[in-house]
Amino acid sequence: MPDYKLDRSQFKAQNVAEASNHKVYYQKLSWQERLSISAYLNSVAYNFDPKFPPRLDRTKFGAKSLKG
Repeated sequence: MPDYKLDRSQFKAQNVAEASNHKVYYQKLSWQERLSISAYLNSVAYNFDPKFPPRLDRTKFGAKSLKG
């Protein structure tokens, strides 16, 4: 994972409403950037390397056909 550093020069004093308005920021990003951010957040939440995500355990799922 990349090492992120806090850029203290980018700090801006805000009230609660301004600080919680994330929608505007994320709407400016492309869908690919938003997908990349969500993949990174999932890797942090579930503690895995984003370059090597865990494989889906296909033994936990089954498919049945519907008979009409």
